[in-house]
Amino acid sequence: MTHVEINGEPATVEDVHRAAVWNYGHFTSMQVRGAAVPGLSLHLRRLREASAVLFPEAVPASDDQIRTFVDRALRDRDDASVQVTVLPNPTRWPHTDIMVSVDEPVDGAAGPPLRVRTVQYERELAQLKHLATLGLTFHRRQARQAGFDDVLFVGRDGDLLEGSVWNIACWDGTQVVWTEGPRLAGITMQLLRLGLRRLGVPEVTRKTTRESLSEMTSAVATNSRCAAQPIAAVDATTFPGDQEFTRLLRRAWQEVEWEPVRPTR
Repeated sequence: MTHVEINGEPATVEDVHRAAVWNYGHFTSMQVRGAAVPGLSLHLRRLREASAVLFPEAVPASDDQIRTFVDRALRDRDDASVQVTVLPNPTRWPHTDIMVSVDEPVDGAAGPPLRVRTVQYERELAQLKHLATLGLTFHRRQARQAGFDDVLFVGRDGDLLEGSVWNIACWDGTQVVWTEGPRLAGITMQLLRLGLRRLGVPEVTRKTTRESLSEMTSAVATNSRCAAQPIAAVDATTFPGDQEFTRLLRRAWQEVEWEPVRPTR
């Protein structure tokens, strides 16, 4: 059952209504296990940087304040799915509110390989994980109605950017290839890159197109729910299902540091 708090207090109906109808704000999503989060400091940095863009007049909540709000919302739970959202406060503008939503944890296991369709689309302020999700949700629904599992966005210049709610990682047989361009640098992607470097695995960010996908032997989708979800095909380009790449990314994920969410008392 979902539990929602605003600034460390149970959310009211008015709070939830405001969050639902005012489509301005940003958030980060994380998986909590044993009261710890992989890359918590990166999540907190994401919130600080996005607030500086969307709420430059406001004094942002400190990292310790946000950790305290998450701790309170978790109550006695050590395992959960958590979303932290920064919202404008209409009565105390330019102050912001911190909304923490707590739900059941996900197991993180990969599902069947995805069949993905590309579509030309660039999110507004693509470097931010913001609340304006109509476009990506529309294109994802359109892809599913056409028989695909998800959608991969392509920029106006033809370069692959990002999935609906995930980053794409490809393997060309010697190195991991990440897309570049206007897209969100997902926390899981950042953590995997750190893990790959610790393992000594080559990885690079470069322009990637539909055509260059034929040079890749495997591809995965990565986000906070699953670090390495195999992709079976992008449009007509299929991947042979190289399990070694998935295993490699799981090894990189094992290198990730889990940071305690509860502030030191």
